[in-house]
Amino acid sequence: MSPLRLAFLGCGDVALRDYLPELPRLAGRAELVAVCSRTEARAQAVGQQYGVPWFTDYRRMLAESSADAVVNLTPIPLHFETTLACLEAGKHVYCEKPVTGSVREAEQLLEAAGRQGLTVVCAPSVLLFPQLHRARSLLSEGAIGPITGAQGHGLGGIPPWGGYLSDPAPFFAAGGGPLKDMGVYPLHALTGLLGPVRRVAAFSARTAESFTIADGPFQGREVPIAVPDHWRLLLELEAGLLASIDANNCVAGTRAPELEIFGRQGTIALNLLDVSAPIDCLRAGRGWEAISLPRTGRDRGPDHLLGVEHLVECVQTGSQPIASLPHALHVVEVIEKAEQSAAEGRAVSVESWFENPDVSRQASVARRQSRRQTPDAGR
Repeated sequence: MSPLRLAFLGCGDVALRDYLPELPRLAGRAELVAVCSRTEARAQAVGQQYGVPWFTDYRRMLAESSADAVVNLTPIPLHFETTLACLEAGKHVYCEKPVTGSVREAEQLLEAAGRQGLTVVCAPSVLLFPQLHRARSLLSEGAIGPITGAQGHGLGGIPPWGGYLSDPAPFFAAGGGPLKDMGVYPLHALTGLLGPVRRVAAFSARTAESFTIADGPFQGREVPIAVPDHWRLLLELEAGLLASIDANNCVAGTRAPELEIFGRQGTIALNLLDVSAPIDCLRAGRGWEAISLPRTGRDRGPDHLLGVEHLVECVQTGSQPIASLPHALHVVEVIEKAEQSAAEGRAVSVESWFENPDVSRQASVARRQSRRQTPDAGR
C-alpha cells in the first residue's frame, strides 16, 4: 500500500513542537509532501528543513501539491474555512480542535465530506490515548460499580505562555477562549466514555483584560483578552448522569486529574495531557492503584500524532474514525449551548447525537433505562 501523502497547513508552535518532529513514526505509511504558512520565512524554513515544497497560499497548495490529505493546524477561527476548502479540493482532513465555531459550520463539513466520500478526523486525539482505552475496559468490566457521575477540567495556563513560538492572540480573541481551546479535552473524553450530553448549564467570567507577551517573536506585544477566561459547566448526560467541567486561563496549577469518573464502588482518574501518565483507580477493598499503560511512541506529554496516524489508518483501511466529525460536532454544540446558557442564565438542551461503539456498556444501559424528554429549565 502506498504511503498517504500529507500536506501540513499551518507551521506554528504546535506543528513545530508536537507534530512534525513525530512524523517519522509514520514512515512507510505516510509521507510529507508540502507545508504552508502565512509567514513566508517560516514556510520556507520548514519546507527546506523537511525537503518539501512550501506555500504561503493554502488554496495554491491544495491545487498544486500531490497531497491526499491535509493536517490542518491553523488558528481556531480559520478551522472551518480551511477544512471546507480542503474537502472541496478532494482531500481527507485531520483538523485541530475545535473543528468549527458553530454547529451550522460543522454540519456543512459533514455534508461536504459525505458528498466527496472523504474522511475527517478531529482533534483532540485524546480518544486515542492509552488512558482512554484502559478506562473503557475498566468501565466495561464494572471495576468501579455503577457509574454515578464525572468531573473534568482543562487548564490553559495563565498568559503569557513562556516559550510559545506563535502569535497567541487568536486564543483570546472572539471565537477563541479556554472552553474551545482546553475544555474540548475533558468534553471529548467524557462523552467518548459515557455518551452524549443532553443539557448544559454554564457560568463564565473574565478575570483579566489583557497581557503582554514576555518572549519569542512577538515579545512586548499587548494582547487583549476579549472573551471569558473562566468557564464552569454542569452537564446532564443522555445516560442520566451529572458531570461538571471547568475550563480556564486563570489558574496557575492543580493537583486534580483532568478527568475523574465516579462509581458506587470506586473512581477512575485520568490524565488527558500526558500519554506517559498511569491511570489511578480506586476499587472497593483494594484502595488506590496506579495502572501503567502501553507507550505510544512519544515519551511524555500529549501525543497529537495519534490523530494523524488514525486518519492514515482510516483512509487506508476504510474504517470509521473514533475521533469522528459527528462526535466533534456534538462537542461544538455543547460549547455553543454553554455560551447560550451563560448569556441567558438557564439550562439549555443539546440536540445532536453521535454513534460511538466505544461508549461503556454501563453507560449504554443507563441511557436506555433513563431515556426521557426533559424540557429546558426556565421555559
